Amino acid sequence: MCCQTGALANSDVLIDSFDGSDFSESGGLYYKENFEQSAGRVEFQKAVTRNGGGALKLSIKPLCGATARSCSERAEIWEKPELRVPYDQGVWYGFAVKFADPVPNDDHRYLIAQWKREIEPGAEGDFSPFFALRLRQGKLHATVETNYVAPTNKTGDGVGPNCTTGGTPVWLRPETNQMRALVATDAAWGPGDGPLFNTCTNAIKVIDHGNKLPAPGSGWIDFAVYTKPGPDGTGHIELYANGKPVVTVKGHIGHADRGLGKNQYFKFGPYRAAHTTEWTVYYDDFRRSPRCADVLAGAPCPMQ
Repeated sequence: MCCQTGALANSDVLIDSFDGSDFSESGGLYYKENFEQSAGRVEFQKAVTRNGGGALKLSIKPLCGATARSCSERAEIWEKPELRVPYDQGVWYGFAVKFADPVPNDDHRYLIAQWKREIEPGAEGDFSPFFALRLRQGKLHATVETNYVAPTNKTGDGVGPNCTTGGTPVWLRPETNQMRALVATDAAWGPGDGPLFNTCTNAIKVIDHGNKLPAPGSGWIDFAVYTKPGPDGTGHIELYANGKPVVTVKGHIGHADRGLGKNQYFKFGPYRAAHTTEWTVYYDDFRRSPRCADVLAGAPCPMQ
């Protein structure tokens, strides 16, 4: 049977195919206005679409100045706060992505989708997304973030996903009580593409289903993701691309620090550190549901 979340408060099925001139009431999405988001532009257009209806064109332009360290540039679409899912429950998300040419291929921080925990006012720390789809040197990859767990061994060789003992490549950041694991890559990812992931952890377990993430330049990529954070080791993520299972991730997923909120939330759109160029990504067919069959149409649901 599918991964089920049971009854979730304020969690009716959300769907937006972006065929109109604004966000659909049934989608529960909005464009958040702030300084970093002022780098972005949202277009409901019909020139580049997945199914002939319409699609979002999200673009960002330089805003911060190339040398800015603490400034980011974003064009992100958010779930409405009143529709967010409790942090301790699971939910399915789906959406399609198409990278506009040229696909950025430099060594820079690029994200196209991220899942985070709410941060209450006054909370100390800068908490990375517990799950994120990222781009580095033109290559697509996925990461999981959690609180720091001391490794049982340090067998990583400093050149990426080569944890021969069965662990997961991880970038340790004990100074911030966080660590980031590399859980999926595209076929072009090589040994030298993840130098920060130089240690292995057994706190996050990845089951590889034999399907790599599609190449960013391959056209429309339809993602389906099940997220159930569990900083205590009970976390569970399922990642599909174009109807094929990529990885199952279990173990320590997410954060449990003081000052964090009760809900998880999803946002998608191009997000990067300060840069000097423009960057555009198209999005289509957003859906969210407690039931995988509503999101993973045409593919078998994973077993629990």
